[in-house]
Parts: sequence; C-alpha cells; structure tokens
Amino acid sequence: MSDLPPPPRRRSLGDSGLSVAPIAYGMWRFAGTSEAVATAKVESALAAGMTLFDTADVYGLDNDMPFGAAEELFGAVLAAQPSLRDSMVIASKGGIIPGTPYDSSPAYLRAACEASLKRLRTDVIDLYQIHRPDLLAHPAEVAATLMALRAEGKIRAFGLSNHTAAQTRAVQAHLDAPLATQQPEFSALAISPVTDGVLDLCMECGMTPLAWSPLAGGRLMADAGAAADTRLADVITALDAVAETHSVSRPAAALAFVLAHPSRPIPIIGSQTPARIAEAMAAVDVTMSRAQWYAVYQAALGQPLP
Repeated sequence: MSDLPPPPRRRSLGDSGLSVAPIAYGMWRFAGTSEAVATAKVESALAAGMTLFDTADVYGLDNDMPFGAAEELFGAVLAAQPSLRDSMVIASKGGIIPGTPYDSSPAYLRAACEASLKRLRTDVIDLYQIHRPDLLAHPAEVAATLMALRAEGKIRAFGLSNHTAAQTRAVQAHLDAPLATQQPEFSALAISPVTDGVLDLCMECGMTPLAWSPLAGGRLMADAGAAADTRLADVITALDAVAETHSVSRPAAALAFVLAHPSRPIPIIGSQTPARIAEAMAAVDVTMSRAQWYAVYQAALGQPLP
C-alpha cells in the first residue's frame, strides 16, 4: 500500500483560475504533418482526458520547419473545428529569435505574442510564457509587458520557462499577480529541479511546475541492458519495478514519478501516436510509495542518499 497521496484528477495553474488535467500535451514535434494527422493527435489527447496544450513559436525549427510552424498547424486544426477550442487551455511561449538568441524586450515580446495569436487563430492565449531568460532584459520590463498583454485581453495568465529560482523571483517581484507556472526540465533522469530551488519556489509561491521532457527525450524508453551508462540503466530498472507493481508501462511509471512530487507538476508529453497518448494517462492511476519514489530518485542521483 502506498503512503503517498494519489495524484489529483485536476491541477490548477497557480492562482490563475485555470484548471487542467494532470498531464499535458506538448507540441514540440507537432509540425511537419498533414492537417488530418495533426487533428487526430489533438483529438486523441482530448479523448484521453488531456486539456492543456503547450506549444511555442519556435516549435518546428528543430525539424527544419519554418518559424511558427507548430502554431500554424495547430491554428489550422482549430479553425477547421472551432468547438475544440472550448475543450482546452492553450499555452504558448515567446522570447527566442534564432541567431540572437533571446529577446524579452517589450517591443519584441508584444510582437511575438500578437504573432502567436494570429498563427493560432484565437483571440486569447490562456497561458503565455517567457521561453528562456533574456539576460539583457530587466525583469521589471518583462513583468510590465506581461501585465499589459493581460490587461489588453491577449493573454489570461503568465509563466516562465527554463528560468532559475532567482530569475523567477526577480520577475515575480515586479508583477501585480503571481506567476501561474514555471516550466523546467524534470524527469526520472533530470532531477535537478528537486534540489536547485525551482520546485521549492513553486511550492512557496503557489506556481504550478510544467515538466518538459518527462521521459528524458525518449532515453527512458531504452532497454536497460543497452543503456548508454550505468545511471540510466539503474533508473530504468527502478522504473520497471514500479511498472510491474502497478501493471503499467514504463513510460507511465516515469510520468508517475514526476506526478508524485508535492509541488504538483504537470508532465508535458510529446507522443506522436494515439496509442501512446492514451497510454500516458495511465500514470494518473499510479500511486507510488515513498520507497519506490526514493529508489528511482537515488538511481538518478547516482549515489546513496545521505
């Protein structure tokens, strides 16, 4: 029997008033297919119970697609079936310019947000996030731009992505409302948010963590015997023990590890097949024990706990 509470069936995005399913659908690899295939992915995610759809203006560039390709395709899906919009919370990100690479100046953030609105063919972005910290942008200017976009009805809530705890505090200090979310890389292999202050700050300030790459970019899908290093093999072995106990797949066990943290993270999956999209939601029914969670964590740490 588990001594940890079961994952809640809904999770709030901070104090924004937005409530979503505990697993989100990510669109990093969404671009590059037909509108029909893209529609099938969106419908599969909705059918599985996912309600938060996370995209960004740069998604698609890694696959040699044009800037904005993922948003364009998502917008086409929504335009063809407008009723889908009422069933989802849309999150997007801005602040990256290939070659610059980061720009969170007021003029650029405003232009980026407005361009995303056009590509997504929606009147409002529910959650708008600064994709990565611009070290040349003053946090007060970033905060002022986010508040202005919200006041104009272009966004409902704001968050940060890939910011340190200190960078997050600096932006929050200039906002008139709490940040809704913070988006770090967090998985059974990438555990730094547990100790670098990011998840602690989320719990302190009421932000909801959105965990990107919760399957470690697919590395957690490998065979333990063929794993590239001992630490990965040990994590896979620990996850397989959880999966066997709860009669779920290893990906579901990996997502359950993220879901179990008391900061109430929302893993963002990027599965491209309907079967795997549906399979991911099995993680919500997994209630890990403390011993199981710490076994995975210690394997990821690569050394005994103190």
